[in-house]
Amino acid sequence: MSGSTSKPTVGALPDTTTDSPFVPVALTWLAWSLFAASVAALIARVRLGFAPEVPGVIAVDGLTVLLWVVVTFFGGVVHSYSRRYMAGSAHETAFFLAVFGFVTVVMTLVAADHLALFGLLWLAMGLVMAKLIGVVDDWEQARAAAAVARRSFLASSALLGVALAALWRATGATTVSGVAANADALGGPVWLVAAVALVLAAMIQSALVPFHGWLLSSMTAPTPASALMHAGFVNAGGVLLLRFAPVVTVDEGLMLAIVAVGAASALLGKLLKTVRPDVKSKLACSTVGQMGFMIMQAGLGFFGAAITHLVLHGFYKAYQFLSSGGRVQRTSPEKTSGRATGGSGVVDAAVTLLTGLAGGAVFVLLTGKGTSVDGGLLLVLFVVFTTLHAARGAVQHASLPATVRYGAVPLVFLPAIALYALVYRGISALLTGLPVVAAPTELTALHGLVAVAFLAAYVAIETGAHERSRRLYVALLNASQPSPSTVLTNAREYDDGGAQ
Repeated sequence: MSGSTSKPTVGALPDTTTDSPFVPVALTWLAWSLFAASVAALIARVRLGFAPEVPGVIAVDGLTVLLWVVVTFFGGVVHSYSRRYMAGSAHETAFFLAVFGFVTVVMTLVAADHLALFGLLWLAMGLVMAKLIGVVDDWEQARAAAAVARRSFLASSALLGVALAALWRATGATTVSGVAANADALGGPVWLVAAVALVLAAMIQSALVPFHGWLLSSMTAPTPASALMHAGFVNAGGVLLLRFAPVVTVDEGLMLAIVAVGAASALLGKLLKTVRPDVKSKLACSTVGQMGFMIMQAGLGFFGAAITHLVLHGFYKAYQFLSSGGRVQRTSPEKTSGRATGGSGVVDAAVTLLTGLAGGAVFVLLTGKGTSVDGGLLLVLFVVFTTLHAARGAVQHASLPATVRYGAVPLVFLPAIALYALVYRGISALLTGLPVVAAPTELTALHGLVAVAFLAAYVAIETGAHERSRRLYVALLNASQPSPSTVLTNAREYDDGGAQ
């Protein structure tokens, strides 16, 4: 597993320029053509107010063109990467068709305005992703993983169907924009059913605890499919909450509940990551935690920040998955046994605290959030946590002396949080005109309790205090297990199945 024991490459890598099937080549060109067209649409939106629509069916707004650029970029990267990765596989054509199908379904979904069309495309998105998870259909574990994912996605679609039907009954509107326009009249049992169903559908799709099992069971998917899943598919929960923000923001209690479930997933995702031995499972647990952060931002009323987080996390996680093979080659037990900065004690704590405070000040100055006693304070806190954690993780994998790492963390963290703030400002400007893009909630005692609990748990994790409890370790290990039917029991099954 370490770099010193890695095996040299045997034989030449496949040449994707010769004897490549027509379908992968054509779809790769189409994927990048869609990206170019999406960039043109984004520029036209910013410069000319580009907003075509088919009344009652399709409506293109700032969120639509932004997500078009993001999803087509990831789709193009996955197509190009897979030309070599899937070369020679019996499932190559099916894989490329599924990836391209996923990209086109998502592009249509983010533009859909009719409630029925939105629901059908949500279902189609899940079914295509389940196909990618089980694309190696002659492998028993892959079929089982696809079945696990499909059941979860069908449950999410059923909940969304209930929510859409309830909203149609409550407002009489048949479009997403119509529901938003009539949101002021929402309330009572019908609204409660719709709002709870929307939140649960988002939680399942984004693999939040306790619905994270399908994501941890999806390791049979080819690595580029995993990159597309973690960089794009799981973000759908945040997009759903933004599209129906006027519905979920009706009641402050529901918003607080969203913050609570997001905080639980953010912390548990980080804890689960500490007990997983393999790279892809660690990345999956990291995704559970990052989706928790995204949902927390939505619960605080900062839907623009939630979209910013899903975009930046998408780029980060796509890179992490597509380079996961290299991480396996370089990783050794000695390098992962310490804390993130390679040190501990008073100096480590002081450097982390001062770095976090400086980063928070940068974010406040660049965004204006956190200057009032409202949800903006928690937004700053959570952005600092997640960005600082990513910076410490990046420094951890660098071959640097412990004393040098103390200085390296601020050098990585401060530019990163400044970039986060600038992207947030840009995306918020692009989303102008969407209902409830930024509606910060007033702070309550329960918000304070969540913040204190989150801070205490985060510090305990960073200092390794949680590692002293065997009972906690066993509980986390059990909670991080994939479905038994998706787990390989010997190497021969993997080799004979032709897994990617």
